[in-house]
Amino acid sequence: MPISIRAIPALSDNYIWLLQDQKTGLVAVIDPGEAAPVEAALNAANLKLSLILLTHHHADHTGGALALAHHYNAHIAGPASEQHRLPPLDTALHDGQSITLGQSTAQVIAVPGHTAGHIAYYFDAPHALFCGDTLFSLGCGRLFEGTPAQMFASLHRFDTLPDDTLVCCAHEYTQSNAAFASQIDPTNTALQARAQEVAALRATGKPTLPSTLGLERATNPFLRAPDVETFAKIRAQKDQF
Repeated sequence: MPISIRAIPALSDNYIWLLQDQKTGLVAVIDPGEAAPVEAALNAANLKLSLILLTHHHADHTGGALALAHHYNAHIAGPASEQHRLPPLDTALHDGQSITLGQSTAQVIAVPGHTAGHIAYYFDAPHALFCGDTLFSLGCGRLFEGTPAQMFASLHRFDTLPDDTLVCCAHEYTQSNAAFASQIDPTNTALQARAQEVAALRATGKPTLPSTLGLERATNPFLRAPDVETFAKIRAQKDQF
């Protein structure tokens, strides 16, 4: 497995994703909302940070980036269209570009909706999608800067990715999302099973992530919405849930 992946809990319900290229030992983090948990994880494993990847400009995803960059002399990369609202970027990324971590490569996918310039990162070994606040397990991000049509299209940018793709999103929202999804799709047996699994994991303090795209395709009402109009209706209902 060319990259190893682990989640670092941060703030109230965020996950900062820590990646290590297994061939070179180089380390990256994705969306460090605060620096201290990253530093603790790196120190515990005797690792040094090389790369910081940002998906969008919200402070709970960027708050620790500058301190980490200064402490480790790490490189910061993020969406070019949001660079005026991000810590100073060493690499400004556009849709369709790629960025490397050692011998591992991530494809950059533009996914506007939650914010106007949101991007996701897809690694193919293992198949892993770091989607920030675009796709959640059993949910999707709020539309702070985009339209339902934009978010619907962004979620379907992932349609070509394989079912075994790990969904590494940035928040532990799965249990509350399961409650809402179960109201939208009450006869979905795969969703019922996932809700039970999620409840058991959270009862013991375990994370519900990563999920997989195959599981989300079977259970997530936002991915299962057949058209933009249905998606917009479900998103509006979730906003009031």
